[in-house]
Amino acid sequence: MFVQLIEGRVPDRDGLRRQMDRWMTDLRPGATGYLGSTAGVSDDGQAIVLARFESAAAAQANSERPEQGEWWTETERCFDGDVTFTDSEDVDTFLAGGSDDAGFVQVMKDRGVDRDRLGALDDAFADHAGSFRPDLIGGIRVWTEPDAYVEFGYFTSEAEAREGEKKEPPAELAANMADFQELMANVEYLDLRDPWLF
Repeated sequence: MFVQLIEGRVPDRDGLRRQMDRWMTDLRPGATGYLGSTAGVSDDGQAIVLARFESAAAAQANSERPEQGEWWTETERCFDGDVTFTDSEDVDTFLAGGSDDAGFVQVMKDRGVDRDRLGALDDAFADHAGSFRPDLIGGIRVWTEPDAYVEFGYFTSEAEAREGEKKEPPAELAANMADFQELMANVEYLDLRDPWLF
């Protein structure tokens, strides 16, 4: 899987949503290898788009289409200031992965991460996720550097996610959760309360 992240500040939230909807109706039919997108704007105007393709070649072919260039020229006007693009083929999924059924998506960014340690914690959590955190549908973790990632967590709803955060972990996970909290100490969070799921 190939992923492109697009990030920037958006004062025109509705305009960006219209452009995303227009891409889906007008440009998606010709986008060979396109798998789906997750997008949204946080309360403070930070926009992020996660676009997934079968391969880097498929994404490149889409970028080279004249209609894609025209669409982006219009879409760029929704942003205020610089727009950041990040490409990666180093992508992990956990539980059910991304989900169009999510009512809330939380984006987490971190760097300086021990990847093996984080992976071991993911494996331990997966064995208890269904009973401990049924609000968490799944997630996609995009590695942007060897020790840095952007993760999208897909939840049934924000209310259920907040309740889940308050739950005490089962005894089997208690020690692991302490390690997890330590790893999450410097995470930057971006909440998409109205996720756009395609």
